[in-house]
Amino acid sequence: MTIKHDFADLSMQGLWKNNPAIVQLLGLCPLLAVTGTFINGLGLGIATTLVLLGSNITVSLVRNFVPNEIRIPIFVMVIASFVTVVELLMNAFTFGLYQVLGIFIPLIVTNCAIIGRAEAYASKNPVHYAAFDGLMMGAGFTFILVLLGGMREILGFGTLFTGADLLFGEFAQNATIHIFETDANFLLAILPPGAFIGLGLIIAAKNMIDRAVESRMQKEQKIVQRARVTGTDI
Repeated sequence: MTIKHDFADLSMQGLWKNNPAIVQLLGLCPLLAVTGTFINGLGLGIATTLVLLGSNITVSLVRNFVPNEIRIPIFVMVIASFVTVVELLMNAFTFGLYQVLGIFIPLIVTNCAIIGRAEAYASKNPVHYAAFDGLMMGAGFTFILVLLGGMREILGFGTLFTGADLLFGEFAQNATIHIFETDANFLLAILPPGAFIGLGLIIAAKNMIDRAVESRMQKEQKIVQRARVTGTDI
């Protein structure tokens, strides 16, 4: 069975309609734990996207050779292999960020969004569709990570892009933007409750936008139907 989509639909699914973080609500443990700053969220988002991309491609390539009875263990092994590769690369080239993210890098293996895409999509579609699906799902997850991380960093510390050198190297040491000065950090934004509140606000905003778009489309459809009945131009 093949579930094919065009690339525009895959983009909309990954970035908005079926976003793994705010629609499927998958991978919430690392999402809430590491989004204390924009850079932390971006680092984990890039790592997750690379794993999604690599695992989707590999699963799609071997889908016709893996017996159904053992497909899940095989998919987990594939994902674990790519997580190990990404972990070693981060250890070698972004050691500071690797230390900050800590246990949440190997825990990418347990991210249900990754195994879910491998099972639901990559195992049923050609490589180019599976690769693009992994890229868009990873981009959607990364977008929420950096959005939540940016919100918490600004409210908690009054800065943005703190620790950019951990990801981009020495030339980004002066990349920190100081938005406002504060004598005391806003602890609610920094601590885990702030992550829950921030994610809830993001989900609420998405739902409001979806309802507004749906309401507008319904009004436009009524206008079109009325015009057809009366025979008037729109």
